[in-house]
Amino acid sequence: MDFEQLNTPAALVDRARMERNIARMQTRMDGLGVAFRPHVKTSKCLPVVWAQLAAGARGITVSTLKEAGQFFAAGVTDILYAVGMVPSKLPQALALLRKGCAIKLIADNAQSARSLGQFANENGVKFEVWIEIDADGHRSGIKPDEPALIEVGRAIHEAGMLLGGVMTHAGSSYDCGTPEALQAMAEQERAGCVRAAERLRAAGLPCPVVSVGSTPTALSARHLEGVTEVRAGVYVFFDLVMANVGVCAPGDVALSVLTTVIGHQADKGWAIVDAGWMAMSRDRGTQKQSHDYGYGLVCDLAGQPLAGYVLSSANQEHGILSRQGAPDADIARRFPVGAQLRILPNHACATGAQFPEYHAVAADGSTETWSRFYGW
Repeated sequence: MDFEQLNTPAALVDRARMERNIARMQTRMDGLGVAFRPHVKTSKCLPVVWAQLAAGARGITVSTLKEAGQFFAAGVTDILYAVGMVPSKLPQALALLRKGCAIKLIADNAQSARSLGQFANENGVKFEVWIEIDADGHRSGIKPDEPALIEVGRAIHEAGMLLGGVMTHAGSSYDCGTPEALQAMAEQERAGCVRAAERLRAAGLPCPVVSVGSTPTALSARHLEGVTEVRAGVYVFFDLVMANVGVCAPGDVALSVLTTVIGHQADKGWAIVDAGWMAMSRDRGTQKQSHDYGYGLVCDLAGQPLAGYVLSSANQEHGILSRQGAPDADIARRFPVGAQLRILPNHACATGAQFPEYHAVAADGSTETWSRFYGW
């Protein structure tokens, strides 16, 4: 690929790495005996999702109703909208349901459940609703042993809606740094969600689906007894946060930003590139981890990391490339004006969101342009 043809900054997807990542996750889920429903908010891209489904995924998870509509229009019908509903968004969900989308909604409080039920009854439809479980205190959801779990389950069931199951996401897994900690978090996630399902069933309520997942826990769970499906998203591209967590290496990261050197501050050991935080995003997720990669890890055009070089700082359209530790006094010769480099991102979801399209690079150097969905 002659990258000089591309206007920089540009988002690149290494197809061989992506395909290996997809195969790795799907093989693991098949081995654990569970269905796999990838979270497509990472790529928001049809060719990526087709590859995930072709590998064996069953259904998808989305983070916005606009995503749900766009993927449904392209032919994907089994969709979980994994964000709590508010009344103002119910007409969007209703429109999808009436067009034939098997959309699943979530609730984690009785007020939302009752609003869903009232709206569904007024419009003569039946939503499938899952209850969000808080397995780790990281974000939203009902704790597995809270009395509110049964209250919400009954509110859904008694309103005539389909209580489809329970789901959880152990976001705290991103803070883990050892295999033992990851395995413990995976078991905490599994056990909490299974416990919630058992309580609902003991109360006479249906709970066919038990859905768990994050990329670190999906790749670390020793077993998934009682779980019916797993969701994970960032695995498809991976990123530097995941490398620090320990579930991939930088060489597995399939998403990078192509950038061009535009100047130097040689006395400071800086090369200036045209990828600032508008290209890389403001996400500094590695800052609190074992290795701080600044705004991204610098690689050559083949995607191989250049040891010690990071995007250490960023303005809107300018990135500062420097060597960690002792400044590189020879940086202007090493990275001359016009030189192109690839930067691996801290957080693939956030970096991908900065671009309307990906340039997918095959092993033979051929490329395709893949459009990306965006917005709410």
